[in-house]
This record gives sequence, C-alpha cells and structure tokens, in this order.
Amino acid sequence: MMTRRMMVAAMLAMPSYAAPALADENAPATLYRNPNCSCCLAYANYLRSRGFDVTVDSKQDLETVRKQLHVPENLAGCHVMVIDRYAVEGHVSAETINKLLAEKPDIVGISIPGMPMGTPGMTGSKSGPFKVYEITINSGSPKVFATD
Repeated sequence: MMTRRMMVAAMLAMPSYAAPALADENAPATLYRNPNCSCCLAYANYLRSRGFDVTVDSKQDLETVRKQLHVPENLAGCHVMVIDRYAVEGHVSAETINKLLAEKPDIVGISIPGMPMGTPGMTGSKSGPFKVYEITINSGSPKVFATD
C-alpha cells in the first residue's frame, strides 16, 4: 500500500513537461458576427464556458474584417474571431483553438467553413469528424490543421 509520503515523493521524481496553453492563459478574443445570427452568440457562450475571454462585436462589416485578416471566401464560416494573432473562422472547438495557441504555427488562422450541424454552438447531431483547415496568405489548396 502506497502512503501519502510515498505518493508525493513519486510525483516529485516524475519529469515535468510543458503543458499546452489553456484558455485562461490566452489573449482575449473578439468574435465578429452578423447581428442577425444567433448561433454566433451560442458559440461565444460555448467558448466562455471553456475559459475563453470572448467579446462579441456585431457592428463590423464581416467582409471587410475577413479581407483584413486574409480569410479567403472558400474558408468563410458564419463568424470570424481574432485571438492572439490568429483568425478563427466558424465553429472550431476549444481544444483545437488551444492546439493552435500552443503550437503557434506560421499561418493566418484556422477554419471550419460554413455552418456544419453538430459543431460547437450549432444545433443538430454531429455527422462525423470535421476538418479544420489552415488559413494561409497564399490561397492554394487548404491544408488540414486538425479534425474536430
């Protein structure tokens, strides 16, 4: 039987590894949305429930914001969020956003295009894993960053 003292000694002897960034360590996020879309608010609430500090802006022209962020039309979702130096387009999971912030790849951002049912903030059943694409300055074929 392991005593408390033995357990503490074993834990102290274990090597420590850098943990990935968590939402409460992240920069604040601003979510730009169409004022007539309610799923964007559900998505913001989903992220807040996972520790993200999200401000919602319903006053900006989304097309202009996307152009400034270099988000191509084929990767557009229903809203775009800016966190740290990245654009997050559509209903991407908190886990994938944390992966983005921990790895800090040299990309513009990530996207789940459209409004797929079953993604965070969207109603309906998830039909399978969703591809999360990299957004890059060169608009070649999008590369998969992760699956949600």
